[in-house]
Amino acid sequence: MTYSLTPRNEGNLPALSAPPLIRLDAYVAEDGSTVVNGHLLEMGGTRPPNEAILDAIAMFARTLGAPVAATVIDRSVLQVARLRVHPDGSSRTIADEEDLPPGRERTAAEEEAFPPLARVERIIQHAQRGELHAASVLASALREHLTLRRGAEDELSLEARAIEAYLAYQRGDYMLSTVLALTVARIRCRTDLNRAAPEVARATAAWQRLTDDGQVATRGQELLHMWEHLTAEGVPLEPAQQAMARAVRSRLERSSHSLPAPTPSSPPAVTAGQGPVAPEDTPLSPTRRGLRRFTRRAGRSAESQS
Repeated sequence: MTYSLTPRNEGNLPALSAPPLIRLDAYVAEDGSTVVNGHLLEMGGTRPPNEAILDAIAMFARTLGAPVAATVIDRSVLQVARLRVHPDGSSRTIADEEDLPPGRERTAAEEEAFPPLARVERIIQHAQRGELHAASVLASALREHLTLRRGAEDELSLEARAIEAYLAYQRGDYMLSTVLALTVARIRCRTDLNRAAPEVARATAAWQRLTDDGQVATRGQELLHMWEHLTAEGVPLEPAQQAMARAVRSRLERSSHSLPAPTPSSPPAVTAGQGPVAPEDTPLSPTRRGLRRFTRRAGRSAESQS
């Protein structure tokens, strides 16, 4: 059985005044790289990200013959914008309270239209071709939108963050890889101890490549607490994982930073509900309605303005 996600009138034509059912997503990385619905846009060197996003979303609206909703995460200005884009090319930003609430049905419909797993496959394809920057931007976009929609502790959000950490490691950005992997490990230690050890091991592998003494000490302390917490909870560790835990302690003891000796009465550093879930996720400010760079009059587009 087939069905349409776009509201229809009696003539089976899209109802132009109906609220959008599917919310598209877009992402602007700090370097200006732009993603719409899991696809990296070719910017041509001079095209502003906001124009490219509006053109791509307007194309969807024209195809559907109905207004399209969109959420834009713009890391270059630390904002998240909610948009309405119409088939005639006009668009406006709206306030959060004007947006339709996600809800399980809407989230399911959006992810059916643009499946996260298909986006993961695209990320893998870029990585296999050695296009690590493109793969990393797509992974960041996926993780940001899943986290915004589902929360940082959601299974899909965690998988996207783990992929992003792996790609950062492959690019040689060990600091970012450590931070991302630590967040995955931290959440696993809170929510699923049976799956925590491999994540702590991945975070340890990235941490071992760090050279900054301060970061080695700070991140190493948390790693050591995680290993100790797993041991205290009776989680079985493989020999390689036990060796990693010993390596963390040895490196910290060799460093110039003092390592306080744990005491039996000391609570573990990682427990459910303690500390920020993802401190590296710099908060995004919601945009106000009428934001100029995402507002267009009818019929206007990057092509028509050139």
